[in-house]
Amino acid sequence: MNQLGWRQVALKSIWNRRLTSALTIISIALSIILLLTVNQVRRGGEEGFTQAISQVDLIVGARSGPLNLLLYTVFNMGSPSNNISWKTYEHFNSHPSVEWTIPYSLGDGHRGFRVVGTDARFFQHYRFRGGQQLQFASGKYKEELWSVVLGATVAKKLSYALDHKVVLAHGATTGDGVIKHDDKPFQVTGILESTGTVLDHALYISLESMEALHLDWQSGAVPTAATAIPADQIKKEDLKVEQLTSFFLRTKSRIETLRLQREINTYQEEALSAIIPGVVLSELWRGLDYVDKSLKAISWIVVLVGFVGMMIALLAGLNERRREMAVFRALGAGPRVIFGLLFFESTLLTLMGVLLGLVIQGLVFVLVSQLLSIHFGIYLSAAWISWSEMLIIIFTSLIGSLMGLIPALRAYRYTLKDGLSVSI
Repeated sequence: MNQLGWRQVALKSIWNRRLTSALTIISIALSIILLLTVNQVRRGGEEGFTQAISQVDLIVGARSGPLNLLLYTVFNMGSPSNNISWKTYEHFNSHPSVEWTIPYSLGDGHRGFRVVGTDARFFQHYRFRGGQQLQFASGKYKEELWSVVLGATVAKKLSYALDHKVVLAHGATTGDGVIKHDDKPFQVTGILESTGTVLDHALYISLESMEALHLDWQSGAVPTAATAIPADQIKKEDLKVEQLTSFFLRTKSRIETLRLQREINTYQEEALSAIIPGVVLSELWRGLDYVDKSLKAISWIVVLVGFVGMMIALLAGLNERRREMAVFRALGAGPRVIFGLLFFESTLLTLMGVLLGLVIQGLVFVLVSQLLSIHFGIYLSAAWISWSEMLIIIFTSLIGSLMGLIPALRAYRYTLKDGLSVSI
């Protein structure tokens, strides 16, 4: 039996056991799909998390812990300990080391989505995921008093379009809200394209609009018919912004960042905190490392189960094939040929399973990457297979081949002692 002959025998053997072989290939393919999917979702989650904001050197807010400041400014989670004055903002906005700033104010909500007060600088300077700028799917930002821009998820989940009327709820960040600003509806003038970040889950109005909403709430009580100020009587030029939640800034030179951070943290006029977002984001993600490790462990366990299933299938069929092996011996095949036959079969099944898994995973990547970005904020990068995932595939293929050594060694031992008559 020459070299070409035993390869043909291996292919025919796989075909004769096509049901078992197909199940083995599918098992390995599913393992590969799960392993790559978990790894890509983990990578996408990390990118969506750590790159929710970029090209911002410092985030400045009222004195609080770095994590709290990061969560309520970048992820709209939680509430600030205090606001900062507009005077303080203007001081650092005109600082000689600052290139630009973005004012940021958190206030009301709408059907579970956060409302953010800002201005045109937000759409001009804010960057995410390696420097990408916010783009409008339709409409644009208008500096009008009662206009609102929607994040992609808000528009999709609430089925809002341009010119739709939106009523905000006072102080509500979850649910519909009890106290609504029914007398001051907003009109949708722009809808942002999906970013796969928390930016998709917010509504954006001007800072003056935030002030106008609460102009008749000065006493802290719900305005009555006598104290309520109609929307058409409020003029933008009559409004004055007094406070902000926080602001983002970029320095003219990166070497100025640490010096300016110290200056802000020791500012005498007001208790402030300044954080470097990239540093805090990385530290926070490392704090969630146990989730990453758990996902990886589950994936590798599934892969191992798939290969153990392949090995069991080969071992289970080995006793049934002992007469076949003995016939091969009679035709001149040595133990090494029998060993190579079984090893070649397991390697071929592994490669076929890996290839099938890659094809299906590629189709899944194309079909669901946009859905994951829109519905779950998980952005799958354009690179379908990263270098780390390529190493995983190579390593997995090697494991599958090595798994085939066990039945191959067992067949090698059988052929040394078996003759044409075999007791089964």
